[in-house]
Amino acid sequence: MARTAGLGALAIVLCGIVSTAMAQQAGPDGPDGPGPGTGGPQGSTWGLGIAAVNSQKAYKGIDRETKALPMIRFENEYVKVGGLGLEVKLPSLELAESSRIKFGIVGKMEIGGYEADDAPILAGMAERKSGFWAGAKVEWENDLADVSAQWTADTAGYSNGQRFSLGLEKNWRLGRQVMVAPHLTAHWLDRKYVGYYYGVRPDEATAGRAAHAGTAGVNMEVGVRTMYLMDQHHSVMLDVSVTSLAKSIKSSPLVDRSSTNRVIVGYLYSF
Repeated sequence: MARTAGLGALAIVLCGIVSTAMAQQAGPDGPDGPGPGTGGPQGSTWGLGIAAVNSQKAYKGIDRETKALPMIRFENEYVKVGGLGLEVKLPSLELAESSRIKFGIVGKMEIGGYEADDAPILAGMAERKSGFWAGAKVEWENDLADVSAQWTADTAGYSNGQRFSLGLEKNWRLGRQVMVAPHLTAHWLDRKYVGYYYGVRPDEATAGRAAHAGTAGVNMEVGVRTMYLMDQHHSVMLDVSVTSLAKSIKSSPLVDRSSTNRVIVGYLYSF
């Protein structure tokens, strides 16, 4: 259950990364005319692809994983869909020719959770599930850097937790076909979130695994995303990120590292 939800969540992340990168790379008219996948008066875009994801979770003794995942992308002026994720776009606010604020309602699967057999330290622990999270987001696009804020809550009721993210991203185009985008994001995780995914309940405590309630904390993520647009249909991307874990997570008896990391390599065909 946790693994299946985690794969769905990774697919959402991949589709979100690719959708954002494609929009920033090609723009509404693309580098050489109409953008990839643009069709109809609504300017809808859609595509299919595949990606390899190599990641390391925080849990003690858990193996590094490499997964091959499909990517499905669809976007128009009203919605953005990727994997099991959905964003409903709300009216934006135009501040200037190159500055606007965008609003949206989002829903997505949470990347998290585990089963007791995922690592020795988790033996005897109850499964932590990856539920469906929903909330709202706002993005400020401007010439200096794009600023985003997003709040989501666990609608499935597994953790009853909340998350708030504040991000900063700068996009550079190198010629007509290459985009490079460094990004920095602070993720605030509330006490219920940290306690559910990194806590140890009293009935789960052992001699080598003390009870741990968990407190709210902030994870700091830094990374860089690159994308190469081969033509109007074919593109490849690379995304590398490192997340420094909050003190409240590092203090968990389930965790033996101070950071996690992820590398994504993908290919997308836009129709």
